[in-house]
Amino acid sequence: MLIDTHAHLNFNGYKGDFEEVIKRTLDNNVWVINVGSQYETSKKAVEIAEKYPEGIFAAIGLHPIHLETGLVKIKNDEEEVEVNTKEEVFDYEKYKELARSPKVVAIGEIGLDYYYRPKTKRKLELFKEKQKKALLKQLELAKELNLPVIFHCRMAHQDLLKVLKLKIKNEKLKIDGVIHCFTGSWEEAQEYLEMGFYLGFNGIIFKSIEGIDFKENIKKTPLDKILIETDCPYLAPPPFLNQRNEPLFVKYIAEKIAKIKDLGYEKISEITTENAKKLFNL
Repeated sequence: MLIDTHAHLNFNGYKGDFEEVIKRTLDNNVWVINVGSQYETSKKAVEIAEKYPEGIFAAIGLHPIHLETGLVKIKNDEEEVEVNTKEEVFDYEKYKELARSPKVVAIGEIGLDYYYRPKTKRKLELFKEKQKKALLKQLELAKELNLPVIFHCRMAHQDLLKVLKLKIKNEKLKIDGVIHCFTGSWEEAQEYLEMGFYLGFNGIIFKSIEGIDFKENIKKTPLDKILIETDCPYLAPPPFLNQRNEPLFVKYIAEKIAKIKDLGYEKISEITTENAKKLFNL
C-alpha cells in the first residue's frame, strides 16, 4: 500500500467527482490525508474523512497565504475554493472544535510563505511577524491536542528554522511533523532532520529549480525520514504534466525515490507507509 500524506481532495478542483477519485484511490490500496488551508477547506477535509471508515483522514490549519495581514492582496485560486477567499484571522477555538473529530490526524498546513509579500522593508517585516505569530498559535494548538504538524514553507526556510529552534529550546518542546514539499538546501534539510522532522517529497522533484538539488536531498535523507505526497490537484508528475493530479499518482513519487535510492519500489512503499503511520498515528 501507499499513503499520500498531503492531498487536497477537499479543494474545488474535485468538486464534481471527489467521491469517484476516492473510490479508485482506496480500490488501489492508497490512503490519503486531506489537508486544510483555511477554515473552509479544513472543515471540508473533516467532512469528507468522516464519510469513510478507513483510509481517508484530515489535517486542519490556516495556511500563511490566507492569513489576514492587511499588507498583501490575496491571490484567489479557483482550484482551491469556489468563491473569492477572504483573509482569515486564526481562531484557536474554532479549529480546536474541528479537531474533536477522530479523523483529524494533524495540524496543517501551517508555516511561513514569503512568495507574495509587501514591497517596502517596514511592511515586509510586519508581514513576516504576523505570519510567525499565527504559526506559533497553531503550534500551541498542536501541542494542546498532541498532534503532529504539517509545515508549509516557501522562500522562508531560515526563518522557519529559527522559529522552531527557539520554540523547542525555550519550551523544551518536542514537535513532531513533516516539512511538506521540501524545497530547501541539503544544509537546511539536515537542520530539520536533526530536530526530528520528516521531509515530504512530491511531483516537484521532477522539476528543475535553481539552487535546489532534489536528487541530492532524496539520496541523503534517511529512509525512515521520508514521506511521499502529491499535493494534488497541483504538481502532477510525468506523464500527467499540466493535468489535474490525484492521490493514485503518488506511486510515481515512490518510483522516483526508489530509483534515486537504488532500492526496490516495494521497499520504498513499505518504508514510507510505515513512516506515515508512525507520524500520524494511523
